[in-house]
Amino acid sequence: MTLPYAAVETSHLVHLAPVDLAIVIFYFALVLAIGFYLKGRANTGEDFFMAGREMTAWVAGLSFLSANLGALELMGWAGSAYQYGILATHWYWIGAIPAMLFLALVMMPFYYISKTHSVPGYLKLRFGEPARAVSSVSFAFMTVLMSGVNMFAMAKVMQIVLGWDINVSIWLSAGTVAIYVAFGGLRSAIFNEVLQFFLIWAGALLIPILGLYEAGGWANLKVLIAQRASDQYVHLWSTLGSFSNNPMGINWVGIVFGLGAVISMGYWTTDFLVVQRILAAKDLRSAEMAPIIGAGFKMLVPLIVIMPGLLGLAVLDQKLVPESVAAVTGAHSYNDVLPLMLARYCGPGLLGLGITALIAGFMSGMAGNVTAFTTVWTYDIYRPLINSKGSDHHYVNMGRWTTVIGVLISVGTAYLVMQFASIMDYVQALFSFFIAPLFGTVVLGMLWKRATGAGGFLGLLCGTLSSVGMWAWVKVDPLALRYVALSPNAKTLAQDMFQALWSFLICVIVTVVVSLATKPKTDAELNGLVYGLTPVPSVGNIPVYQKPVFWAGIVGVVFVILNVIFW
Repeated sequence: MTLPYAAVETSHLVHLAPVDLAIVIFYFALVLAIGFYLKGRANTGEDFFMAGREMTAWVAGLSFLSANLGALELMGWAGSAYQYGILATHWYWIGAIPAMLFLALVMMPFYYISKTHSVPGYLKLRFGEPARAVSSVSFAFMTVLMSGVNMFAMAKVMQIVLGWDINVSIWLSAGTVAIYVAFGGLRSAIFNEVLQFFLIWAGALLIPILGLYEAGGWANLKVLIAQRASDQYVHLWSTLGSFSNNPMGINWVGIVFGLGAVISMGYWTTDFLVVQRILAAKDLRSAEMAPIIGAGFKMLVPLIVIMPGLLGLAVLDQKLVPESVAAVTGAHSYNDVLPLMLARYCGPGLLGLGITALIAGFMSGMAGNVTAFTTVWTYDIYRPLINSKGSDHHYVNMGRWTTVIGVLISVGTAYLVMQFASIMDYVQALFSFFIAPLFGTVVLGMLWKRATGAGGFLGLLCGTLSSVGMWAWVKVDPLALRYVALSPNAKTLAQDMFQALWSFLICVIVTVVVSLATKPKTDAELNGLVYGLTPVPSVGNIPVYQKPVFWAGIVGVVFVILNVIFW
């Protein structure tokens, strides 16, 4: 989990040369130009909210991945890698790859053929309006809250690295995202996310390449980390036999079941922020290939996100400290490791590229949350609950205004983060409250025809409330963590994993019990919504090497090999 950005720095690390400043200005001009150019292609609801459903597999796949490469990824997980070592990689491999392949091969056909605009939209079709209302209101609240956190993180980096005024950074990023999303809708967001994907990689690769050269290669890097920290920091699985054998304070059960089977499955298959990008694909094959393409690149992301934290452990002279200590002492915190490494390796020109990569990542995460919020508000809250008789043009205008309003709320959230440094903990908790039980509701709805509307609604509600209850229990009595995570040696991340696991199980149990006691829909009513009652469309008679299942198999094999190599 990423940690809050709390430390207030009074000095900055680097100065932008004219060439660096030119690169940053050119980036802002380019993303705005894309928004203006695509304005004429976002006049209908299908165009504005779903990009006309004409994205290729590669465009949808890279946008799918880029929407998840925001501030929490670039800054937070670099800091977590410094704090926990290579164990942070689990959030990119077992915490992503199996779920992305499951989305592609199992869940994507249902999302795509139902032509729903959102995951709450599917819940409405499957379980009715109450389930849709609970999920859409919760999700809309959290997306705009997460957008504000991304905005604050970007402003904080600009303040730490360059000495820019934090208010200027917040409003500059907010205004840019509001303009290009309000003009071009999801299509503009997707094309900018593809651009941002390449910028992020071009800039962020500088640190691992130059850092590994300084450290003397991967083998010598492991030796340096073992000498300066602990040998536990360079093993992916071998230290997970117990809670006390690794710096994360978690065991393999929490990683495999809490993270791999619940949180990641819930995030990658039901979080509309990422699913929306896939729904914009031009056909079923493209919709299935997009998450597979994303999974292939996802396995490489630790190189630019985790590696800077590991390099920091090995080569930085100063010892980085937790945020709570940094706020008092003025020392650099874990979350400063990426800016510190950027300042260490990048001179004029390269620095501009690296800073642009960071800005691109932050704006990508912010735009992803804003477009998801806009669609869910318009289609799942405003249209069904407030005005169901508006014209298509009316809903497009509502989407544009909602984009601006969502960005303004995000700005407010960014300032809220400035006042309450620990809010990142609450954001992560809120996120887990929603994702784990939602996955239980959606997967039961798709795979079990006996699930009823009452079962889906009450299961989702009870699962969410149970997760909130466990979180509150531990907040009131920290010793309760030993009961939630089943060990007295468990730490915060273990709580998140086990809390998600229990809330998922509660959601499933309540859904099953209530469904068995209530009347289900007829088979005819469930056609197109449940496996076994729906003709699953085929990608057609194409060569084996073009079939999604073939490429999913290749990605799966590489995934297993990587986990064995870094065991």
